[in-house]
Amino acid sequence: MEITGVEAYAVNVNVIDIEDGGISPYVTNHGAVEDMDRILVRVDTDEGISGWGEMRVFLSPETTIAILEDGIAPIVEGHSPFEVESLRRLLFIEYTNVDMFFSAVEIACWDIVGKALGKPIYELLGGWTAPGVTTRQIEQDYEYDRAVDVAYCVGILSPEESRVHARRALERGHDVLKTKAGRDWREDVDRILAMHDEVDGRLDFRLDPNQGWRLDEAVRVGAALSDAGVYLQYLEQPIRVDSHGSLARLRERTCQPIGPNEDTYIAHNLQSLIENAALDVAVLDMTPAGGISGVRQLAAIAEDAGVPVAHHCAFDLGVRTAAIMHTVLGVPGFSLPPDSVYYAWEDDVIEEPLEVVDGSIPVPDAPGLGVTVDEAKLAEYRIR
Repeated sequence: MEITGVEAYAVNVNVIDIEDGGISPYVTNHGAVEDMDRILVRVDTDEGISGWGEMRVFLSPETTIAILEDGIAPIVEGHSPFEVESLRRLLFIEYTNVDMFFSAVEIACWDIVGKALGKPIYELLGGWTAPGVTTRQIEQDYEYDRAVDVAYCVGILSPEESRVHARRALERGHDVLKTKAGRDWREDVDRILAMHDEVDGRLDFRLDPNQGWRLDEAVRVGAALSDAGVYLQYLEQPIRVDSHGSLARLRERTCQPIGPNEDTYIAHNLQSLIENAALDVAVLDMTPAGGISGVRQLAAIAEDAGVPVAHHCAFDLGVRTAAIMHTVLGVPGFSLPPDSVYYAWEDDVIEEPLEVVDGSIPVPDAPGLGVTVDEAKLAEYRIR
């Protein structure tokens, strides 16, 4: 089997408004999300089997599509989609890292392989390693439901508005809530305390300022929460990337776990973070890692170091959400729920949208990703 073509499609889908029970505008340290541009990638083969991948837009839809179709496609065409490891090693280009653009193609290759073998991707990755609450367990008697718990995510809101989302997350069966931060560290503390109070401590919290704090501010956030008896699941990327020594000092000065995210997007940074004792949790993402194979390699490095792993969310539609669910279910090391905002989309481009049930997403059991792109929806939301 050989890859014969790569075609990319840019789509734009709205996020449900807060007034309608959604999370839009999803306010962060550096902007607000009301809708999102996504790139869907179809990889075709000479045996008539096609696979789908998905990634975010970089710079512009036109730029992303051009790199995929004019840059990546000629490199992978003629190769077997089964050779996911060798394919990502073909992509050495001086002065730049193109792994992120290969990620959607690599996901599509896994989809093709699964379809060709009649197996879901999580089985090809080694079976399920994260039953139920995504904790590896050795039990003789368990209920095998192939569902992955996900963290409920919400943007920067007032303390009172945040209370509503904390109650909603708890009522919908989530165990973890992630909220954005970084515009005012005092307000960030107030929001966490309000949500913790609203649910009587029955949720774990992740606080993500997207590099928005200085080191001294991060120290004060950790201390203020500890003084109030609130202990986060982790602080995600509290300070700027590539300052591993400062992260290590922060980790020494707070009992709040530190979870670098953007830092892990840079090649070899995860190993550096581990060597510098600068993290408690690794928050990984398959797109900058180059796909499922790349993030599996990172998860193995973290697991060997005894560091728990979570997967990042980038406003993913059904194709990449399915890929994340398969990966978290099938790859050892992912021991914390991945982030997800899947519940907040107005629509999706797959025929049977995924469901969030009791705070978890059932992993599709059909071959490959187990989802089918709806060509009519793809045309409806396509960016011309």
